[in-house]
Amino acid sequence: MNMGRVCSACFISWTFFVYISSSFATTIDLKSVTVSDNIMDNGTEWMTDFSDIESKFSFRTSEEPEDDLCYIVPGQPETIKECNFNPDNKTFVVIHGWTVTGMFESWVPKLVTALYEREPTANVIVVDWLSRAQQHYPTSAAYTKLVGRDVAKFVNWLQAEIDYPWEKLHLLGYSLGAHVAGIAGLLTKHKVNRITGMDPAGPSFEYADAQSTLSPDDALFVDVLHTNTRGSPDRSIGIQRPVGHIDIYPNGGTFQPGCDLQNTVLMVATTGLRNMDQIVKCSHERSIHLFIDSLVNQEQESFAYRCSSKDSFNKGMCLSCRKNRCNKVGYRVNKIRTRRSSKMYMKTRDMMPYKVFHYQVKVHFFGKTQLSYTDQPMKISLYGIHGEKENIPYIMPALNTNTTVSFLLTTDADIGELLMVKLLWEKDTLISWPWWNPDTFHIRKLRIKSGETQSIIIFSAKEGEFSYLSRGGEAVVFVKDKEAQSSRKNQRLHKLKMHGSSFKQSTE
Repeated sequence: MNMGRVCSACFISWTFFVYISSSFATTIDLKSVTVSDNIMDNGTEWMTDFSDIESKFSFRTSEEPEDDLCYIVPGQPETIKECNFNPDNKTFVVIHGWTVTGMFESWVPKLVTALYEREPTANVIVVDWLSRAQQHYPTSAAYTKLVGRDVAKFVNWLQAEIDYPWEKLHLLGYSLGAHVAGIAGLLTKHKVNRITGMDPAGPSFEYADAQSTLSPDDALFVDVLHTNTRGSPDRSIGIQRPVGHIDIYPNGGTFQPGCDLQNTVLMVATTGLRNMDQIVKCSHERSIHLFIDSLVNQEQESFAYRCSSKDSFNKGMCLSCRKNRCNKVGYRVNKIRTRRSSKMYMKTRDMMPYKVFHYQVKVHFFGKTQLSYTDQPMKISLYGIHGEKENIPYIMPALNTNTTVSFLLTTDADIGELLMVKLLWEKDTLISWPWWNPDTFHIRKLRIKSGETQSIIIFSAKEGEFSYLSRGGEAVVFVKDKEAQSSRKNQRLHKLKMHGSSFKQSTE
C-alpha cells in the first residue's frame, strides 16, 4: 500500500476529526432555544397548521430504497394513496441525524432494505430534514424541536386521515434523529407504540430536560442502543445517561470493535475519502448496524444482560436471565417497561453478524507460596459438542494466591454444551531464565456459566485433584465433573419439590 496515500488519508482524517470535534464541543442550552416559543404549548391549533412544515416525508420502497420517488404531504390526503401507503400494516418512520454533506448517508437505504426484508408489507417512511441537519451542530441540535413538531404533525394527520392504529407506529431515530423522535412522541395526540433510539446525540442533550430529549415517556416502549459514549458527559458523541425503558451499551457503550484508528484510516486509504467520516462515526453508526443485524440475522439474535456497571459485566457477574435480567437486542426486544431505565450490556464481534456467546469463568487459585501478579496474559480454549474455540486471549487484571477470580469470556462460534476447558498462562517477558522455577498456582475446579443457555457446568482437573498452572508452562486441562453436575441437579429437584417452581416465583 502506498505510504503517501495512507499519510494523506491520516492528515485529512485528522483535519476532519478536528472539525467534527469542535462542532460537537460547542453546546447550547436547549431551554433557551427561541426558534419557536410555542412549540410546547398546550394549544392544538398548531396540529392542523401544515404551512410551516419544512421536513419532507419520503415513502421508500423495497425496489428503490435509495430514491425519494414519492412524498406523503401533510394536508394532502391524495398523496397517501399515490404513494401506495398500506393502512393495514406496520409503519416505520426513519429519522436521520446531523450531516456534514447535506445528503442522506449510506446507512439509510441499508436500514430501509433490512426493514422490508423483515416486514415485506410494511410502510417505510424516511424523514428528510437535511436542510436543518447540515447546519453548525448547535444550530441543528436546536432545530430538533421544530423537526420533532413536524413529525408529530405528520403522524397526527396521517392517523386522523385514515384512522391508522397507533400501535402500528414505530419511530427509529439516529443521533439527533433520536431526540427528534422523542419530541415527536411527546407531541402526538396518542403515544406511538415504539421508539428506537440509535446512539442518541450527547452534546447539548446530556443535561437537557425530558421535553428536549428522548425519554421513556415518549412512547409505549422506548429502547436505546448506546455505542459511542466515550469522553466526559456532554462531550461524548452519544448520550451517556439512559433515556429509554431499556438502554443497551454494547461493548460498554464507549467504543466498538473494528473502529480503531488504524482500521478506519486504512478504510479511507483503500476506499477513498467518501468514508473519511468513519474516523468519527464508526462507533456512533454501529448502533444502526446492530439494529439492521437484528432484522436480517434472525437465527443469530444477540442478547444483552442487565448489570449495575460495565466493570461488573466484564467480570461475568451479570449473565442471569431471571426476573427479566436479559433481553434480545434490536427488533425483537421484549418490551419490558419498568419505573427505572434498565441498563444492559453485551459484547459483539467487529462485523455482522455481531452475535457472540457469553461465558462467566470462575476459578479459585491455590498456592503453597504467596504470589501476586497484575495484567497476566492467558489463553483459554473451550471444547463443546459442536466444535471448539481455541486460544481465546484474556488479560487477567489480578492474579493472587488463595483468591477467587471471575471474568467474562466470549466466543463468536456456537460450540454447544461445554465438555473440556484448557487454560494457558503465557510468559509476559521476552527473556526467560531456564534455571528459575516457574511460579505455579493450584486449581481444583472451574465453574462456567453460559449467558445464552443459562447452564452452569463444573469442571475438574483431568488428572488428579489439582491442575498446576505455571507461567510459561503447558496448558492445564479440565473436564466436565459428572458428579458435581449430578449433585447440582439433585439439589434443584429437591428445591422444586419443597418450594415449587422458582421460575413462577421470579417472573414479574
